[in-house]
Amino acid sequence: MFAYVVMDGFDLGIGILFPTLKVGPERDAAMNSIAPVWDGNETWLVLGGGGLLAAFPLAYSIILPATYPLIIAMLLGLVFRGVAFEFRWRHAPHRPLWDAAFTIGSVVATLAQGIALGAILQGISVRSDAAAGGWTYAGGWLDRLSPFSLLTGASLLVGYALLGACWLVWKTEASGQAHARRMAFWLAIAMLVALAAVSAATPFLSYAYWRRWFAVPGVFVTAQVPLLVLVTAVLFFRSLARGGERLPFLLALGLFLLGFVGLGVSMYPYIVPQSLTIWQAAAPAQSQVFMLVGAAVIIPTILAYTGWAYWVFRGKVAAEGYH
Repeated sequence: MFAYVVMDGFDLGIGILFPTLKVGPERDAAMNSIAPVWDGNETWLVLGGGGLLAAFPLAYSIILPATYPLIIAMLLGLVFRGVAFEFRWRHAPHRPLWDAAFTIGSVVATLAQGIALGAILQGISVRSDAAAGGWTYAGGWLDRLSPFSLLTGASLLVGYALLGACWLVWKTEASGQAHARRMAFWLAIAMLVALAAVSAATPFLSYAYWRRWFAVPGVFVTAQVPLLVLVTAVLFFRSLARGGERLPFLLALGLFLLGFVGLGVSMYPYIVPQSLTIWQAAAPAQSQVFMLVGAAVIIPTILAYTGWAYWVFRGKVAAEGYH
């Protein structure tokens, strides 16, 4: 799933930022910068969903029913984005409509992902159901909507927008790059505030979360995460001020990586927080071995063709395409 955030986060971010870009060359350059790779980026979402089913079928059977409305909203948002990619170039009079579809789809997909993450982190109600063959989702339709899940949704919106701005700093030139650099500065501040807010709220969701972060002696290890966030943030603002192009994007990804580390610290060893551990939800050993063999072939193949695509389109982009 982190691979999905790395690959698809920035192009969702460009959709979120699209209304702030000037109509014409700026928007065209932004769209062209992700046109060769956006659909391949979503491969990781499919792989993550399929991997969850294969490796942790019990967790899949609980998490999916708990987040069905959000998953449906995310998929519809991605459909809107895909259609907008293809149709905005075909008929100029309708281009504002497809630009709006591109933005709305990006915002909806991102919010759905962020709210789902918050809903999972705050815990999913489960019950033992012998007729269903084990544990099942026991919550209601509105359980996933809470102040915390809405906070994580808004935070992911800011985070993806930051990745999109940093991508445009890397891939565009002239006024478009200057605009993206200004947005990246303010979005980085907003992301740090959002990251601090989510981090401050998480320990209050469960005493187990509080204990993992603050109990001695574990606190001496977990304290390194916010320290690394601070160091990464300082390096980010320094590279941005010095005119860096690639480094701000990589450091923004570093902030996301540290966020994932923090998420792992909070949840471990649960895959459905406070209900099912990784081992309780895991598939039989034979299934895991079969999946491992397949992953050993599929993942390097995906990485190879993805890396090749990024290498071929490694240059700067303008309104008319790469050069």
